[in-house]
Amino acid sequence: MTSLTPASEPYFDLGTFGRRIRTTSPEAQTWFDRGLTWIYGFHHEEAAICLETAIVHDPGCVMAYWALAYALGPNYNFIWDFFEPDQLETAMRRTHKALDDARSHLKDGDPVESALIQALEARYPRDWAGKEFKTWNENYVKAMEKVYNDFPNDLDVAAVYADSMMCLVPWKLWDLRTGEPEPGSPAKSIQRVLEKALVQPEAATHPGLLHLYIHLCEMSSSPERAVPAADKLFGLIPDAAHLNHMPSHLDILIGDYRRAISANAKAVVSDNLYVSRKGAGGFYTIYRLHNFSSLIYGAMFCGQYQVAIRFVEAMEQVLTDDLVRSLPKFIECETSVRLHVLVRFGRWDEILKVPFPDDRQVYASKTVMTHYARGIAFAATNRVDEALVELNEVRESIKRVPPEYVTFPNTTVDVLAIAEPMLSGEIEYRRENYDVAFEHLRQAIKLYDGLQYAEPWAWMMPVRHPYAALQLERGNIEEALATYAADLGYDTALPRAHQHPNNVWALHGYHECLVKLGRTAEAQIIMPQLRLALAVADVEIKSSCFCRLDVTDKVVDGAGSHCCD
Repeated sequence: MTSLTPASEPYFDLGTFGRRIRTTSPEAQTWFDRGLTWIYGFHHEEAAICLETAIVHDPGCVMAYWALAYALGPNYNFIWDFFEPDQLETAMRRTHKALDDARSHLKDGDPVESALIQALEARYPRDWAGKEFKTWNENYVKAMEKVYNDFPNDLDVAAVYADSMMCLVPWKLWDLRTGEPEPGSPAKSIQRVLEKALVQPEAATHPGLLHLYIHLCEMSSSPERAVPAADKLFGLIPDAAHLNHMPSHLDILIGDYRRAISANAKAVVSDNLYVSRKGAGGFYTIYRLHNFSSLIYGAMFCGQYQVAIRFVEAMEQVLTDDLVRSLPKFIECETSVRLHVLVRFGRWDEILKVPFPDDRQVYASKTVMTHYARGIAFAATNRVDEALVELNEVRESIKRVPPEYVTFPNTTVDVLAIAEPMLSGEIEYRRENYDVAFEHLRQAIKLYDGLQYAEPWAWMMPVRHPYAALQLERGNIEEALATYAADLGYDTALPRAHQHPNNVWALHGYHECLVKLGRTAEAQIIMPQLRLALAVADVEIKSSCFCRLDVTDKVVDGAGSHCCD
């Protein structure tokens, strides 16, 4: 039972966002605003607590019941299919009660309130035994479309309607290759609704609209469209970690990796504050780990090993054995992030010191990644026989990864499939079977490109980086140049979501190729970008992959040197 907690007691700083509702209690209004803000930040667990508190303060507050019912359901990141049977039963029971309570207090209710409550009946059907989630979602969209048509200028209605459409095809709004909506995706309709709402002055401080617009645009061919929304969202709700993190989805896509680090560092601080007051657990923990891995991913593109490994260590403090065992399906994949970082930065000796998990059944993907990382380390140091042993272990251990494990939104098995051709390519390269090696690496690239969109990308080091580095080492400069150009987004060879603008690794490789080809004027054009990228890195960048052994020791025209040398 939620207590009659005064709104005046110390709470998280959620800014000034809110929606005026019909209530006899200022306390209920405050708790409702907090709950709605958490909903828009996808922290439904804390939202429900706030809304139940609002109801205690005003048992007749219709909108608190509506928002509670809304919070107990799915969202873009946690769809119906993720609900365990007991979770689903609890959610349906609680939402039906909340809707019944809302109806009992409607009487001469506000028309918007009545319409929103009626629409939720479609989302939570009374006869739900068949678990026809697709039908529920479709019916809810139809119901919300009517609400939106009746109240097109209500920003919360617009946000809720857009969210309902996004849940029809979560993380599959756009075809990455064509830039058009996926078959059956309402992406264009969502865009119309959100962009119509965002021109209203009040939208500049509406966390729901800003949040959803970032998600809409990030998989599109023009993620830059949402940068103004991301700028407005950053810091808008100071203690809402997920909303602090969200701009980094675009930062990564536009190549502003330092800002991605900053956004996620702020999110980590917000997470730590929340956990210090409320404790850890539940689905929120997945968001917390996501903020760590997103920060680490940005640091990897910046060439910042010290930042990356510091936050790996911080994340591993959170990733206790008890926690992993409580949610292995969703979070076991995070236990391998250290290995991704060590491979990226060529820390071969450190890789060989990483112990295997004691429980290789639960830590199934970490077991695969440990064998993979060891194999790469052995190959890069010309210990081919030992690398072959690890390759065989990769092939065997991947068979034991549970099919239900996810590296959201991919299955972990699909992600780990990259390991075998990657390691095979590295091994064959050391055996001087170069054509075979590059064929393996091209297969790894194909698998990498075939992963479903995610930020961070599920396989954290772009496969083109080792491929191009080794091509360059073999003197295949044009092939390496084309590969780096694609990675940087200098041409249209890759979908927008597969490009990594401004990353120091590909910039260095692209510049080296231009110099070797005598294209000095073009090399000079990218020099300012490269100098900045090299200055930001905390390791010396000599190649796009430490697996390349024949590298130049020349620092690029003073880049990386001290300012006053």
